[in-house]
Amino acid sequence: MSTTFRSAATTFADLVRAIPESAWDGPGLGEWDLRALVGHASRSLITVSTYLQTRADHKDVTSPADYYAWVREHLTTADAGAIVERGRQAGRDLGEHPAETVDSLLERALDDVAAVEDPLITVIGGLGLRLSTYLPTRVFELAVHGLDVARATGLDFALPDDVLADATVLAARISVRLGTATPVLLALTGRSELPSGFSVV
Repeated sequence: MSTTFRSAATTFADLVRAIPESAWDGPGLGEWDLRALVGHASRSLITVSTYLQTRADHKDVTSPADYYAWVREHLTTADAGAIVERGRQAGRDLGEHPAETVDSLLERALDDVAAVEDPLITVIGGLGLRLSTYLPTRVFELAVHGLDVARATGLDFALPDDVLADATVLAARISVRLGTATPVLLALTGRSELPSGFSVV
C-alpha cells in the first residue's frame, strides 16, 4: 500500500544491520540505551502487524496529524516510567541477534501490509482509524528514531527523499493541528529560532 512505509522500514533495517556489536549497550536516547532505542523504534514494525489483526467499527481520527494530537493528549496522563520500561523490554525482545530480529519484523510487516487494502483498524487506546492514516505515523517514527540511532552511533545515515518529505510535512501539519505552526514557519524561513525544547510530539 505505502511505498514510503516500505522505504522507511527498509532503510531503518539497513541502519540496524550497520550497528557495531560494541554499541548496543552504549547511550541511545534519554533514559534508553541503544538497544532500548532500537527496540522502541522496531515497535513501529510490530504494531503494524499487530493492529492489522484487529478491526474497528468506528473512525476516531482521519489524519496522521490528528492521531499525534490525540497521542499527545493521551500521554499527559500516561506513566512515563512505564513508557521507558516498554522501550527497554522491546530492546530485550530483540534477543542476541537484533539485526536479524528487525529483518524478520520488517519482512512480516511488509507482507502483512501487502495482503490488505485499507482496513479500519484499532490502535493504541482503542482508537479507530484507517491503515492509510496509521502508516504515515510509522514512517515518521522510523525516520525520527533512525536519525536518533545514527546520532547515537555516529553512523552515516541518509533518509530517502520520500521519507524525509513525508516526515517533515507531517511534522508541519502536527504543528498546525497543535496551534504552534507560526514559530515553526518563522524558524524554517530563518526569521527566528524555535524555543528550547520545542517539539511537535
